[in-house]
Amino acid sequence: MATVERVRVALGERSYDVVVGAGILAGLGEALTALGRGRRALVVSDAGVASRYGAPAADSLARAGFATVRATVPAGERSKSLRQAARLYDAAIAGGLDRGAWVVAVGGGVVGDLAGFVAATLFRGVAFCQVPTTLLAQVDASVGGKVAVNHPLGKNLIGAFHQPRLCWGDVATLATLPRRELRCGLAEVIKHGMMADAAYLDEVEAALPRALAGDPAVLARVVAGSVRIKAAVVAGDEREESGARQCLNLGHTVGQALEAVAGYGRLHHGEAVAVGLVAAGEIALRQGTGWAARDQERLVGLLRAAGLPTRMPAGIGREDLLAAMVRDKKTLAGQLRWVLPLRTGAVAVGQLVPEPVVREVLADVGAAA
Repeated sequence: MATVERVRVALGERSYDVVVGAGILAGLGEALTALGRGRRALVVSDAGVASRYGAPAADSLARAGFATVRATVPAGERSKSLRQAARLYDAAIAGGLDRGAWVVAVGGGVVGDLAGFVAATLFRGVAFCQVPTTLLAQVDASVGGKVAVNHPLGKNLIGAFHQPRLCWGDVATLATLPRRELRCGLAEVIKHGMMADAAYLDEVEAALPRALAGDPAVLARVVAGSVRIKAAVVAGDEREESGARQCLNLGHTVGQALEAVAGYGRLHHGEAVAVGLVAAGEIALRQGTGWAARDQERLVGLLRAAGLPTRMPAGIGREDLLAAMVRDKKTLAGQLRWVLPLRTGAVAVGQLVPEPVVREVLADVGAAA
């Protein structure tokens, strides 16, 4: 088994470890036992990973003495819905779970967000464990306690902050990940370096070919590096009250609007964020934040090297994007606050951008009039 790294998310009584390694899934039951909670668990996975990883996770729990209830949801963003949450409530209650139980999410960000929302609201909150099986979930979605379901008018509009008690990231699960999903995870990896750590971005740039080839040692280092960045941000602003955590929204203002306008499922989250990063960089160039043309060229080159899009898909209109952005959770008093890069490794949050500049940039990245 490869070296296991533990990254602590320091949140006082809500602190927890993010454990990263290769071949560690079989140790999940023992890890949860050590945390001293109840011995019942709802194990949630999607149809794509239920047999491959959901079953081994449940088996590990059973060997450790847990009574498990397994629940499967359809794969894809459409499962982040109140309808699917209701199905999971039914399964948990019918299975005899109580307030001492666990909800264990085995899968990507959709499963983690949905199962976490259920954990936050079932019996007014039960213990939650993330077992992310995609790169995107391992480096981003599983860490930080944001859980949610979507609304037809916007992504993640119905949700809560509910920190996991443990994140168990086995990079061996990435060996079966579709190449498109691996590339999508790299969008958040690049975002982390771009926003907070220039040296980490250098490391990612050098390791990109081996990461794309699925080298487990490289992927473990990349995951642990991203988790350290996000853990530090979350520890400083758990519930987005000081504004510091807003830096994690770099690329998401346009990215999440693009997801909503395209229709959830047409674009993967990482692909939409990649276009959003390019748009944020273009706005920063026009706003004179200090972000230079060479920085933008490097960003676009990195995204392309990772196999990610840097322009809108056909048929996406500017007006639809602007309407979606107005509904964004980052809008306050009717004004949209942007996260814009200053230089590699640093961003400014809460930035106001004139609408004509936004329109110009949306056109430049391929939005239709």
